[in-house]
Amino acid sequence: MVSSLPSVTAHAQSTTAHIFGQAPAGETVTALSSTGMHRHETVSKKGHYKIESLPAGDYIITLQKGEQTVDTRAHVALIAGRGAEIDFACPNDQCAAADR
Repeated sequence: MVSSLPSVTAHAQSTTAHIFGQAPAGETVTALSSTGMHRHETVSKKGHYKIESLPAGDYIITLQKGEQTVDTRAHVALIAGRGAEIDFACPNDQCAAADR
């Protein structure tokens, strides 16, 4: 007997989100969820950052230089399986560290 049922392929669905963007090199970007979970990443020498594996939800994203917060983005809604680009201003539009 031949089955006429369609073939079903299971696809994994991501349950996390990520943020990425540009910011001044060497500074720190922190993601703080409404549940209190937080993660941070140092901005690369090229002025890029990415924070992965964040649970979906509402976040406050901050840019810090040393211990001081220099910029904040509130109410950033992260959706599972998607990324959100959050860029911070760079002096003279140059995020990368200058060669010395």
